[in-house]
Amino acid sequence: MNWIPHPVILESERVKLVPLESGHFNDLIALGLQEKIWEFMSINGADSNRLLLHLKSAVLKRGTGEQYPFTVIDKQQNKIIGSTLFHNIFPEHRKLEIGWTWYDPSYWRTGFNRECKLLLLTHCFEVLKTVRVQLQTDENNHRSRTAILGIGATFEGIMRKERIRANGAFRNTAMYSILDDEWPAVKSLLEASLRVR
Repeated sequence: MNWIPHPVILESERVKLVPLESGHFNDLIALGLQEKIWEFMSINGADSNRLLLHLKSAVLKRGTGEQYPFTVIDKQQNKIIGSTLFHNIFPEHRKLEIGWTWYDPSYWRTGFNRECKLLLLTHCFEVLKTVRVQLQTDENNHRSRTAILGIGATFEGIMRKERIRANGAFRNTAMYSILDDEWPAVKSLLEASLRVR
């Protein structure tokens, strides 16, 4: 039995997270043509065939409980703006990772990511009762690292040569986490930051 019952729909004032479905693929592939999205990722999603395989794989892995992928929707514009997922899911240890988060670059630094993270983290800590949620990014992805710190995660260190990027370069990975006893303070921080946007 999967730890994360399907379907999960998460919603706030501006953002709606719905389970990734094949009907979303074309919109996501069109967004993914923007090369700068993938600069620090281990796949080049600007390659439409590669992104399509990734999206199909995520949907299949939902069925096995390995991942739970979401499509991110701007409610006011009623349009798809990106994707994110739960993965590295270990129900026996009550932990998982939020990752593979990517958006249309026109939504970078607009508060949408924080709103999404508040929805995802609330579900993790208050519904799934996780004790640890981790996030990671390329050591050189300073925009992402700043965003992760901005949601209140704690930096844990660098994993050296943790993976190989699409361009063949080694990636050192910066690891972050939020623990259950830290969640109330993190939630307050996120809610306050969204009120002042």
